[in-house]
Amino acid sequence: MAYLPSHELVDGVLSGDARSIARMLTRAENGADEARAALDRLYARAGRAHVVGVTGVPGSGKSTLVAKLAAAIRRSGRTVAIVAVDPSSPYSGGAILGDRIRMADLAGDPGVWVRSMATRGALGGLARGTLESVDVLDAAGYDIVIIETVGVGQDEVDVARAAHTTVVVSAPGLGDDIQAIKAGILEIADVHVVSKCDRPEANRTIADLKSMLAMGLALDGPGERRGVAVVATSAATGEGVDELLVEIDAHRDRLVASGALAQRRSAIAERRLLKAAEDILRDRFERRRGAGVAALLARLDARSISPHAAALDLLRGLDWSAPE
Repeated sequence: MAYLPSHELVDGVLSGDARSIARMLTRAENGADEARAALDRLYARAGRAHVVGVTGVPGSGKSTLVAKLAAAIRRSGRTVAIVAVDPSSPYSGGAILGDRIRMADLAGDPGVWVRSMATRGALGGLARGTLESVDVLDAAGYDIVIIETVGVGQDEVDVARAAHTTVVVSAPGLGDDIQAIKAGILEIADVHVVSKCDRPEANRTIADLKSMLAMGLALDGPGERRGVAVVATSAATGEGVDELLVEIDAHRDRLVASGALAQRRSAIAERRLLKAAEDILRDRFERRRGAGVAALLARLDARSISPHAAALDLLRGLDWSAPE
């Protein structure tokens, strides 16, 4: 099939055309310069979907839970898109696609979109093109967009800066229960899920989470306690999945009623602005660094200049007026 310029895909995305959506998602993931203007147009048309982040340590059952949650969303009459961030293949650099296997039951439903993305070395549990992919799916008309993170453990907090509602999944028997606090995972949750609740040790995990929350370890701001629910689920039986959706919807309703949803959207926009600036700076540095870096490295090695001072010299040496 002939290559279509990205600007010719925008109308197709907005009308929900599957081929246009798939092509635009690929270009968002690849960071194609040619797609920049089209992605900017789609960003302007996004902002309606409720973005839900699902994170947790590997083995907690996130993918299976997300599949069950998507089915519950469909039963409620809404559409759902899933951006599943997978580990990168060490050979091809692409997504390993484990999530696609666990979400096979969703195949064929036109109200569900599943997209796997490779981390390609990105930290924080998200891939570089994750949020622009969310824009594409949002603009395409999906009611809820779920971001499922890669599950790397201690660097999973980026999803809380990208989602309106953050769901943290824990599983019984995975080791040190207090690890959630060390990793900063406890504090980012708007809803806690204890998966595999049919296991005998699940009750202890639920009790520990509730106890830690009661001690005030999860705060939305100084002196302001959050009502963070703890939901027990079993993907095998479907237990608790409908309750999880109720809690997600209730959290969104609270955000809207309090005005906090606008604040979260503003915080997400600020984070994206800074991240985009970092990416632009990194790309320009990679394209233009030339021999100047070697000289700075020699000075760093001789300790005649500090890394901070060298970085300032490097930035001053970039030609910001030159077109990309």
